[in-house]
Amino acid sequence: MTDAFREAVALAGTGQGGWLSLHTADPGTAGTVGEVTGGTPAYARKQTTWTGGAADGSVVGSEVAFDVPAGTFTHIACWTAATGGTFLWSQPISGITFPGQGVLKITPTAMVPQGA
Repeated sequence: MTDAFREAVALAGTGQGGWLSLHTADPGTAGTVGEVTGGTPAYARKQTTWTGGAADGSVVGSEVAFDVPAGTFTHIACWTAATGGTFLWSQPISGITFPGQGVLKITPTAMVPQGA
């Protein structure tokens, strides 16, 4: 698979949606497990803007800032809408723990690996 083809697939995939959710566990195949709730200000999905780059099969999103309650956050997921919508994919992040209310900033990357 060429890098140019991988880039085209990554761009097509990210073109499906740009709403990110944050999770406390693997979201599963439907994206419904462990989405964060609560906090003041309250947690909500955030929209990223995807940008292609160096024809390497990866597309980088703009940084998003999630308001989060205390907890450990392990995954992000991508959706077609701010609420509800269609679950597209998820990926693990390093388990990040907040002892109290805070802001977690994420710059997402969607990647089509070699041989995919």
